Amino acid sequence: MAIIYGVDTSKSYGPIEVRDAIIDCFTEAHSEILEKDIDEFAAGINSEDVEKIKNISVKLMVKNYFNETGDNFENPTKESLIAVCDKLAEFARNFRADEIIKKHYREIMQLVEGLR
Repeated sequence: MAIIYGVDTSKSYGPIEVRDAIIDCFTEAHSEILEKDIDEFAAGINSEDVEKIKNISVKLMVKNYFNETGDNFENPTKESLIAVCDKLAEFARNFRADEIIKKHYREIMQLVEGLR
């Protein structure tokens, strides 16, 4: 049994769970950068609200990438999840090392491959 970004791979899961794992993964991987941005524009916000803002920011980014690829955020497919992951990896190359990006990408692709 493996838990990858909240998804238990020993149980059945669907594209929505993978989409949400992508959001969790990207939020976790870019937490420090997001916190700096939030502190710069909204100093003094409590830590619980900072976490909500980080999650909303990433969720909006992911939703925009679904729109850019012509896919549906609310009803993702295996192909759309891969396309969005490709866009997120491309974006992350602006400020992350390739080995970190590849690690997270592989983890998410494990989930994508497990879709039935």
